[in-house]
Amino acid sequence: MAGPKLRIITLTKREGQGYGFYLRVEHGEDGHLIRALEMGGAAELAGLKDGDRIIRVNGTFVDRMEHSQVADLVRKSGMSVTLHVLGEEAYKTAKANGVNLAEPQSQSGQIQPTMNGVSAPAAKAKLCYLPKASSGFGFSLKSTKGTQGIFMTDVVSGGTADQAGVKLNDRIVEINSENVENLSHDQIVQKVKAAGDKLMLLLVDEDTDKFFKSKGIQPSMSHATVRHLPHKPRIADMTKRSDGYGFVLKEDPKHAGHYIGEIDKGSPAERAGLKNMDRLVAVNGQEIDNCRHEQVVEKISQQGNKCSLLVLDAETEKMYKLVSSFHSLKFTLVYSLSPPTVPAPADVDHKPKLCRLEKTAAGFGFHLNGIQGVNGQYVKEVVKGGAADRAGLEDDDIVVEVNGVNVEMSTHEEVVNLIRKSGDTLVLLVAERTAYDRLKAQGIAITPQLLNKEPSADVPAPAYAQDDERKDTESDNERPATPPAQTRSRSSSSSSSSSSSSSASDASEDEKL
Repeated sequence: MAGPKLRIITLTKREGQGYGFYLRVEHGEDGHLIRALEMGGAAELAGLKDGDRIIRVNGTFVDRMEHSQVADLVRKSGMSVTLHVLGEEAYKTAKANGVNLAEPQSQSGQIQPTMNGVSAPAAKAKLCYLPKASSGFGFSLKSTKGTQGIFMTDVVSGGTADQAGVKLNDRIVEINSENVENLSHDQIVQKVKAAGDKLMLLLVDEDTDKFFKSKGIQPSMSHATVRHLPHKPRIADMTKRSDGYGFVLKEDPKHAGHYIGEIDKGSPAERAGLKNMDRLVAVNGQEIDNCRHEQVVEKISQQGNKCSLLVLDAETEKMYKLVSSFHSLKFTLVYSLSPPTVPAPADVDHKPKLCRLEKTAAGFGFHLNGIQGVNGQYVKEVVKGGAADRAGLEDDDIVVEVNGVNVEMSTHEEVVNLIRKSGDTLVLLVAERTAYDRLKAQGIAITPQLLNKEPSADVPAPAYAQDDERKDTESDNERPATPPAQTRSRSSSSSSSSSSSSSASDASEDEKL
């Protein structure tokens, strides 16, 4: 009979870190089991599941090896390891049917490899920016009878589309931030023509499309990688000298907004990379588009001798204006240099939520998601009836604070570490996406004070610290945010790992990897 479909997963890690799972053998269970997946760890992101069995490590068949030998193979693999795994049910079925798992599987019997959760090609939508060349955009559109969607074809090698990251058979989801999935071929052609000489496309390749459809996910900007975009905002962190920062804040009557000018040679502004006519978007994490000139000057001076500016050059500004919903996502960065001034709650139409989660045996009951190249984390896959659901978390809520620490400028890894440190109780300040965008557009800092109530004694007060201070308090040795599954009774045996999450009464061997 045909062999079971193995999943091929490559995990990578950083120096001093693990892969985010425990390798176990358990009494009454065959195989080498994956247990205690760390939320946000490499193993979880790669799609490993509790109860998965490891069949091969870097191509070596391990199903009949001793537990310690398998653990050593993983450890000695260095900073990357490739695993062939089977799900729990598939493994038990194969064993019951006498399937020889040592036999090499045919290519058709294997699922496409993944690396830390990203298929090859990456299971993400992508944003592609296309400035029109004299020969056009360098692609054509096609539709196939019986197949929903409009797809890229005739992508000219070296042309605008090719250089922007467009690939053959990519499906169009959005054009200049407008969803076009339900439009006809002719309607989409007209949208492209009407766009003029610049296009911002949200695309999904075939594998990404299948992944999103299998999960029931509607692709959007929040699922997109921005690595193909040619222009990026710039952050200028400056420390004031006795003669100031060395630039003038200007207003141009011909253009809306606030601009950088008259940069002194050798000044903090020049060393930070500021350029004449850079448009100022945010000061110390607060957007300033709706502020008057004197208000912006006041914000710059509020932080004493330090200031952090988010700026755009002309080309970058033109590009991002094509994606209205992406603007707030990309630019609402909070630097947490000091507690911001908070307006009275009566002035706020949209409020965040303060959610207290008590961990259960199944964990906190949600996934933490982020976007490659963009700061900010948001909630996904809230388990119905789980700790997150009961606390009021909803899919797409944006995480603002973790246990009182502002995390809007933190990396995915940093936020996961904060969640790990929380133990069995987690307090999150979150905002529904519309509320978040509205508050940021109004220049309102999102803190618990907006809730118009005193925090209870068991809710931590807001903590504001620079990123390097936060990192100094975080430890890679904290226990996983997702506890080991305890679904079977076991008789006594000793653990092979002093950091094991299993008790001395477990009939198991346990290695944290």
